[in-house]
Amino acid sequence: MRNRAYPTTLFALLALLAFALPALAADKTTGGAAYQPPPHKARIVNGRAIAPADAPDKVRKIIAAANKIVEKPYRYGGGHAKFNDSAYDCSGSVSFALHGAHLIDRPMDSSELASWARSGSGRWVTVYANSGHAFMVVAGLRFDTGYRTSYAAKHGAKAGSGPRWDKRRTTDGFAARHPG
Repeated sequence: MRNRAYPTTLFALLALLAFALPALAADKTTGGAAYQPPPHKARIVNGRAIAPADAPDKVRKIIAAANKIVEKPYRYGGGHAKFNDSAYDCSGSVSFALHGAHLIDRPMDSSELASWARSGSGRWVTVYANSGHAFMVVAGLRFDTGYRTSYAAKHGAKAGSGPRWDKRRTTDGFAARHPG
């Protein structure tokens, strides 16, 4: 004799897995928010980011500000006593770029950036921070002072050499924050 409850039980189990698996796979550090790329990505030309035509004004201002300090040297604490400095560290660089769009009114360290604004990934701008490092992704490009991909190395950027635009990097271990 066949068990008529089997198809119903199987369906219930499959439905439960469909809802449970994405929650289990979510990155707890970023509040479960997966990176969502913007509709159009910025591009890098001669080390500077070029905003896509459909980028919001604040995104354009962040990119313009960040471009002003690209190729400045790295210095621990650089950009913290004041926005305009001769060298920048990771959070000083991110602070300078955010200030360019009037999103912050004073430089912030990486721990402060890890709890700044809203939790999760933004559509155009996401700041990734923890107690030891901060970087941001703007219109699909990463603005960072540390890690370099082979693309950046090919264009003369050495790891830790100061603020540069590059392609994405892993966000494991970082809190994701966005301006809204």
